[in-house]
Amino acid sequence: MNNKELFNLFLRYAVLMLIGLFGINLIYFIFTPIIIYPAFWILKLFYADIVLESKTLLLNSQSINIIPACIAGSAYYLLLVLNLATQMRIKTRIKSIIFLFLSFSALNIIRLSVFAALFFASCSYFDLAHKAVWYFGSTLFVVALWFVNVYLFKIKAIPVYTDFKNLSSNLIIQKRKKKK
Repeated sequence: MNNKELFNLFLRYAVLMLIGLFGINLIYFIFTPIIIYPAFWILKLFYADIVLESKTLLLNSQSINIIPACIAGSAYYLLLVLNLATQMRIKTRIKSIIFLFLSFSALNIIRLSVFAALFFASCSYFDLAHKAVWYFGSTLFVVALWFVNVYLFKIKAIPVYTDFKNLSSNLIIQKRKKKK
């Protein structure tokens, strides 16, 4: 592992730490309007009377408050963690992040639109479907999206493991050189 690779490794994990400590609010700030407005516009196609006030969808006497969990900022963060904790070229990394964020945003907009429509239609299975997607579906979305990303961008490295393996093998080689 040369100095450039070592610096790259340090930089990737430093960015992850900084985003983890200070950036989750930034993720919500960026993605909240990206999710809410398109979902509202989709719902507007079906419900002419729907209104968006701040982060609340209103239709007749019903309202849906879009809370941070609806935006799924932690899922975006997890996708970013997987990306930055995986060795890849910078161009591949940028394309991968764009793909992951755009794809997850599209899925999230569809999810929010569908659940809002189910709620406004007073669907009897709304609570069950919402909880199932909340507990299992979002995790499956992230995992499936990561594997599609790995396939599309032909990523061979394993998050964290490949870095650890390369770093430890490099330390072993350095240790052997010093003994000679």
